[in-house]
Amino acid sequence: MQYSSVKGLTLRRPKSDLERRKWGRLPLAIPVFVRSKDENEKEFLEFATALNVCAGGALVAVRRALPLYSQVLLEIPSAPLVSTTKLPKAARNLQARVVWAIHSEGYQLAGVKFSHALQVRLNQPLERRKAVSSV
Repeated sequence: MQYSSVKGLTLRRPKSDLERRKWGRLPLAIPVFVRSKDENEKEFLEFATALNVCAGGALVAVRRALPLYSQVLLEIPSAPLVSTTKLPKAARNLQARVVWAIHSEGYQLAGVKFSHALQVRLNQPLERRKAVSSV
């Protein structure tokens, strides 16, 4: 068995000869809203925290139980940006499916797989704006 720890909770996973994960995980605590439907098909919105993220999915800590294989939408809150700002495009809404979940101390840890892997573009130059003097 392979063991990993998240916030003092030890997760037991079967050890495999090959690592199945395609992308490395980033241990970032990111606030997210989780939007989904409950067992009665009623839509809900829950505030949660993504504890780690990779291009293919995330580990999310949420108070509400998310059924296995349910569709979820992770919405990353951010301040509004001026439309004229020349910043790189960033994902704020991520469609995903719950692929595993465990319950612990009033919350659920859910592993979600993104419907579309995040694209990472390295060495792509940012569009630069002309420098303006303050004089």
